[in-house]
Amino acid sequence: MKKILVIGGLGQIGSELTAEFNHCYGNNNVVVADAVDDKNGIVKNNVFEKIDVTDFNAVESTIKRHNIDTIINLAAILSASGEKNPDLAWRVNIDGLLNVIRLGIQYKLDRVMVPSSIAVFGPQSVLYNTPQETVLTPNTMYGVTKVIGEMLGDYYFKKHGLDFRGIRYPGIISHTTLPGGGTTDYAVEIFYEALKHKTYNCFLSAEACLPMMYMPDCVRGTLELLEADRSQLKRCGNYNLSAMSFSPEDLAAEIRKHIPEFTISYAPDFRNEIAKYWPASIDDSAARAEWGWKPEWDMSAMVADMLKEVAKKVIK
Repeated sequence: MKKILVIGGLGQIGSELTAEFNHCYGNNNVVVADAVDDKNGIVKNNVFEKIDVTDFNAVESTIKRHNIDTIINLAAILSASGEKNPDLAWRVNIDGLLNVIRLGIQYKLDRVMVPSSIAVFGPQSVLYNTPQETVLTPNTMYGVTKVIGEMLGDYYFKKHGLDFRGIRYPGIISHTTLPGGGTTDYAVEIFYEALKHKTYNCFLSAEACLPMMYMPDCVRGTLELLEADRSQLKRCGNYNLSAMSFSPEDLAAEIRKHIPEFTISYAPDFRNEIAKYWPASIDDSAARAEWGWKPEWDMSAMVADMLKEVAKKVIK
């Protein structure tokens, strides 16, 4: 890897992954792209390109102009947003992905990484200690596109030798950039509300247990898979990845250890129906065996760190 293009680089994961890439590879070797302007000044040390992943010519021009050899495609319409606009989810998540794949083959890129998600699972999947291989019957357009994305990655690896890699991300928790329309977003919102108002009204039910991961583990795991020797990898775009699992009630109880007066109420909406058929826990033994994955953050450490960091933003 010599020159990395991070598409969707202004998002929750992209912004922090870019910072780590700068540390590892040098900011001159990392180009950040997104479909929107960098109005918040997230990209301070990199070349920034405003491009839409669905625009083949714009992506191609960026690859050629910067001599890109590795693409991390984080551009996606997430689960909750995708249910509101499934056509847009398809265009970004599939048409955009195919642009990246075709260009990856055409320009003989070293690697293409495109995250998948626990949204690939559904009502017929094993939902406790969900294995690497199980029935995939997603209940959202986002999940449908991620299943197709995994299959496309596998197909083009076998047919054209494209080095395609991906992780089934759980819910990602971060204090740096807010999430953008996912079913697990409550696990970030709750910290801001706990510190500002000492109460939170959750859009999931109290017992909705889901796999979660703190951003430092997410970034490290992504980097480890990106750098893994291809000969050690037995699959392409669908590695299960796990760190912790908890429900909103579990998270509220942990927050109360730091803010005793914190209260939580529940008003489940359409996102609760999505979460109902996602895994409660994940078996990530394939990632552990093939590229040495091991999480470093548990719930108690994550909560303490999130409260400390979010407090810097909301308490003046």
